[in-house]
Amino acid sequence: MKFKPEMLRVYLIAGTQDVNHDVDDYLQRVEKALIAGVTAFQFREKGSSQLTADERLTLAQQCRELTTKYDVPLIIDDDYELAIKVHADGVHVGQKDQRVEQVIAAVGDDMFVGYSCNTKAQIDHANQLQKIAYLGSGPVFPTGSKDDADPVMGFEKLKELVEYSNFPIVAVGGITPDNAKDTVDKTGVAGISGISMIMQSPDVEQTVKDLLSIY
Repeated sequence: MKFKPEMLRVYLIAGTQDVNHDVDDYLQRVEKALIAGVTAFQFREKGSSQLTADERLTLAQQCRELTTKYDVPLIIDDDYELAIKVHADGVHVGQKDQRVEQVIAAVGDDMFVGYSCNTKAQIDHANQLQKIAYLGSGPVFPTGSKDDADPVMGFEKLKELVEYSNFPIVAVGGITPDNAKDTVDKTGVAGISGISMIMQSPDVEQTVKDLLSIY
């Protein structure tokens, strides 16, 4: 699936660690979010995962089946080898993950690459790369979803990064349905991403619809 900036509008990021390691609940919530219209889904099964390597591959394949069913791009966090195995549409690389140049070389033209950049120096590096599709920047607000999150940047700094970047940016970190519209309107980001606001919502479908309504 070819990358389009519109894919970033409501970008769900999730792994089983976000639902108390309940695989069935995870798949149900992901499917509800896909039905409601999330525009991209990132499979992000982190170090706290209780899955074996085989179980992780099986779960990623199940996510591939769901995203294909609802015509939503599947992005794998960091692990380009897993992304290749499940024929993902994209792979996302963090600053603390494998070097982005290595990932770009490994996936070639088979999938697009997203890159986490939270400073002008990091965006300087990204701007010199030819094969980046989008950047993820944040946290915009305080967040409990990532133990290793960078300092909160707020709207002003995020807007500076948007203007500095050659690539569309998706905002990350602490975004809720209440602050999502301001995040887009005041910074110029191409979209917003979320973990807990969707995966831990009492009404996944309504939350996604509320987020889509800001555009």
